[in-house]
Amino acid sequence: MEPWIADLFGVRKPIIAMCHLGALPGDPGYDETMGLKGVIDWAHKDLAALQDGGVDAVMFSNEFSMPYLTSVHTVTVAGMARIIGELLPEIRVPFGVDVLWDPYASLDLAAATGARFVREVFSGVYASDFGLWNPDPGDIIRHQHAIGAEGVRLLFNIVPEAARYLGDRDVAEIARTTVFNLRPDGLCVSGLTAGAQTNMDTLRRVKEVVPETPVFANTGVRLENVEEQLGVADGAVVGTTFKVDGKFENHVDGGRVRAFMDRVKAVVRSETPPSRLR
Repeated sequence: MEPWIADLFGVRKPIIAMCHLGALPGDPGYDETMGLKGVIDWAHKDLAALQDGGVDAVMFSNEFSMPYLTSVHTVTVAGMARIIGELLPEIRVPFGVDVLWDPYASLDLAAATGARFVREVFSGVYASDFGLWNPDPGDIIRHQHAIGAEGVRLLFNIVPEAARYLGDRDVAEIARTTVFNLRPDGLCVSGLTAGAQTNMDTLRRVKEVVPETPVFANTGVRLENVEEQLGVADGAVVGTTFKVDGKFENHVDGGRVRAFMDRVKAVVRSETPPSRLR
């Protein structure tokens, strides 16, 4: 396990829970009647349920800013900063951010709020439902250093949802060259959409070629498959399965969070040697 995993999360194989923010000002789905206060109240309830349920970290994302932009508007970052700023006194676990799908904005938000990690599509060329993804990782990482965010851990999504790599390259080859050329802090492997199970064969192949780099199962980890998924992955990003009835659009269900985390502790961490890791 990479030392930064233990240093940041204090556990082996951390569960990073998504705190999905409602539609924000400027988004097509924004509820002007409820206003930003409604988005904050929703996030407050979800954050409390996730933390009380025992997750190891949270990641805030503008999940309901559909359809997503690859270069977000300033109002989106400003709105997310306002929400996270109001929640900061309540946050008891390490937190990260993801401004979908804009790596520059994600790093800017991390620098402004004190987020410890960012997940984004930092590299590769993909055809997606949101257009062509062609990020410039060299420029993005230079931007990270320019804004003083060198300590923010970067989780590279190399199998992004709703997208396909344009070149004829195997996922294992992509993982190997991404690690060699770009030095990510971790890799994320996803299913087709939020809530869709990460393919186990893909997860294994990625982990086999980059054994020293943390690999996260990024979507579709559920109570019934968490043991199998974390048998390969070094951690998981979990969102939809924590929602009421396991539905993407619902509030977080604290009971589902507790049941999931109890399962993780029983089957994944039961053999952890006594130490500061829990």
